[in-house]
Amino acid sequence: MAGSTRGNWGGAIILVGATAPGLMDLRSTPVGAVYPGVEIHANLIAGMLDDNLKQRPAFIMGAEITEMLLLGLALAFILPLLGPFRASLATLSALLLVIGINLSLWQYANMVMPLAAAMLMIIALFMLNMSYGFFVESRAKRQITGLFGQYVPPELVDEMSENPGNFTMESESREMTVLFSDVRGFTTISEGLSPKELSRLMNEYMTPMTRIIHKHRGTIDKYIGDAIMAFWGAPLADPEHSRHALLAAMEMQQTLATLREQFKARGWPEIRIGVGINTGAMSVGNMGSEFRMAYTVMGDAVNLASRLEGITKQYGVGIVVGEHTQQAVPDVVFRELDRVRVKGKNEPVAIYEPLGATGQVDQTALDELKLFQQALKLYRAQDWDLAEVQLLNLQKSSPESTLYRLYLERIAHFRDHPPNLEWDGVFVFSTK
Repeated sequence: MAGSTRGNWGGAIILVGATAPGLMDLRSTPVGAVYPGVEIHANLIAGMLDDNLKQRPAFIMGAEITEMLLLGLALAFILPLLGPFRASLATLSALLLVIGINLSLWQYANMVMPLAAAMLMIIALFMLNMSYGFFVESRAKRQITGLFGQYVPPELVDEMSENPGNFTMESESREMTVLFSDVRGFTTISEGLSPKELSRLMNEYMTPMTRIIHKHRGTIDKYIGDAIMAFWGAPLADPEHSRHALLAAMEMQQTLATLREQFKARGWPEIRIGVGINTGAMSVGNMGSEFRMAYTVMGDAVNLASRLEGITKQYGVGIVVGEHTQQAVPDVVFRELDRVRVKGKNEPVAIYEPLGATGQVDQTALDELKLFQQALKLYRAQDWDLAEVQLLNLQKSSPESTLYRLYLERIAHFRDHPPNLEWDGVFVFSTK
């Protein structure tokens, strides 16, 4: 052996070699960049004597390929199904498994299996999956934002982007709640303002109204001149759609009272609105023509909400809701206004005015509500005299009430023109 002397003395094997750098017997090995050549021979002899010489049989390459194939397939199927945290745990587990197999073969079978290729494959699969997930998620979020960003508030878009596969523009039938609001006397208001002033006034009005609808998880369908159409329950499912729509309508009226003071200070006319709300089954989706599409709702329930908004001024109230909305929000105090047949519908519906949350309506209003319910019962029983007395008493306490005056006018009409025996107390509207 070059650079070493071998002897056999007393059953021992002795290797004599140089370790000084100048004698040129230093080698580069996996365990050290500068390693004495004599120690290489000593390690080989020790491995032979201890029967602990590491080997790399021909089948190791096949075992390595099999290991990489099995782990690669497993990770390729599992990683896309996991979130970032669990995917990281799965990748770490795979790395520990490969290292454990390698160390076990080294320690107990005296075999050397390459480690780098398997580890690089696992890390590459993890990085590829994370990169793909990031770009796909970003693209899905951009698509959701593009589709629904103009209809719903940004926080709902973020919520939707977490599960973009759950949302579609395809038409479907859902139980939802729809709201229509309209400025009363808008033509007169517009005639008294210049175009610039009218634009500023509408912007000052529309912005807080839209903000309130978004606050209560509503979707803006469209602005129709001075009118707003919004709905709840799509594209994001909302089990409390009736409540959220009603709360939005009540807050819109409260905010408008503050706006009226601000408009008055600017010399602008006062704005009053009527709001109609109805709950029911309706079709929602991307609808329109080949020239223009819009994400909107359609159906009888939608048409009824529009009619309810139109008749708010007939009863002198700010909000009118349908019976399905009233039934869906039991913790709000409602006053039944009437049973009506609106134009285009044969079935009568009960309509209500929300007075406030249970426990927040003062006792005077509750007493007045009870008296009106009694008057309404007498009216439907055609007991005109008692109903009139009750309504006159109510009118004394609230002389500005359009509702009481309306029923007194009806009683006067029915005295001269009694309804037939089949009259069910329902009032028929012949106009929208």
